Amino acid sequence: MVLNRKLDTFSLAALLVSAHYGLGFLLGTAEKSLTLGTAGSLYAVCLGLGTIVLLGLAKFYWRQGEQIWTLLGSAYGDGVKVFVGLMSWSSLIGIEAVQLISGASILKVFGIPTLPTMVVLAILCSTISLLPVEKVGWILRGLLVLNFLGLLYGLWVLHAFPDYLRSPIEFASSLKGMSLPSIVGISVSTILLVPIDMKHQQFVVQAKDVHSLYRGCLLSAILLLLLAFLPSTVVVAAHNAGILPAGIDGKETLPFILAWIGGGTQKPLGIALIASLLIPALGVGSSILRVQSKTILDFNILPASLWSRILVTTVNTLLGLAVAFKGGDIVNLIVCFYAAYVGAVFSPFVAYLVAQTGRYNFSKGSVKLSLSISSFSAISWLIITLINPDFVGFGSVELDIMGIGILSGSFFLLVGEVLEKYFLISKVKEKA
Repeated sequence: MVLNRKLDTFSLAALLVSAHYGLGFLLGTAEKSLTLGTAGSLYAVCLGLGTIVLLGLAKFYWRQGEQIWTLLGSAYGDGVKVFVGLMSWSSLIGIEAVQLISGASILKVFGIPTLPTMVVLAILCSTISLLPVEKVGWILRGLLVLNFLGLLYGLWVLHAFPDYLRSPIEFASSLKGMSLPSIVGISVSTILLVPIDMKHQQFVVQAKDVHSLYRGCLLSAILLLLLAFLPSTVVVAAHNAGILPAGIDGKETLPFILAWIGGGTQKPLGIALIASLLIPALGVGSSILRVQSKTILDFNILPASLWSRILVTTVNTLLGLAVAFKGGDIVNLIVCFYAAYVGAVFSPFVAYLVAQTGRYNFSKGSVKLSLSISSFSAISWLIITLINPDFVGFGSVELDIMGIGILSGSFFLLVGEVLEKYFLISKVKEKA
């Protein structure tokens, strides 16, 4: 793999932060904060903590220079590569759905109905994904910077800067309002995702040297932790100031506050601040569809043509739209798909890392068995909980999905080793 290693500390940190600082981060945190207070920042805080954990694998990824499914595929066969790639693809379905839900929630501030908006946004995202618009990413990041400045202005207008400074202290105590399984499910799934998700590896391997690598990861973790408490503080301050109308949907809180900061939905500043959220939803949604389509087409199952790309994009769009119609809390929806990916890949990846230390080499058959069972278990549980959210075993949907995947993957990894080392070996001896 030819690498373009030119990222310095600040460039790497900016890219790692931009991979997270989007609508899931902003609207998801705001939605949770309306009922949980500062504890609504849990998901955002865990992204920062996960980036710190990434430091432990950063140098390894930097030296290898390959994405995770390529590493596992090279070690255990093409079947493993396909399975990991498919799990990565499926995890993006939830992110796509979140963009549609978020975009519809933003436009609801203008009184536009939700379901038709999701359909229109889905069509726009799929259309944009088929166009060569990669350079538009800089514009989208600029709009998120505008949104960031709008939130800072909101803190100033609401006299909430002292609240922001106290928010890390209040965060720990406000977690008492959440159940322990929910805290564990969101925290562990999110923290574990960051070190094993390709979204982060693609930037890490482009660091120009090891010093830039470590400093960039550390700086991005610090920035994410600082940003984590910004939406929650604004929402809590607006709620305490009586700005939010009674019965407002949590997903609408941040768009409503930004419109209020800008003087209303009829004022140019209010419209600009809302657009700073809406347009990135289209950008992120189309980018995700582009990545999903590339992942599927890279398997070479379909002939390389425009019609194949249109077909794959359409299927991906319909899957994201179906999940968006189902709805749910933004953070929980994101983390459920994260949990499915982590649950499926965690045990095989740990087996690969153990092999890299030279302490023990798991057989290819064991890893294939582990990955296939863990993937099937995690995806099945995810589908069940999407259909019936009340179907909870460990007290948290996220914990259920991740737990069933990791436990089944670990169990069958060991079963595979037993079969390989005892049953198959004894069978060979009998034939001899």
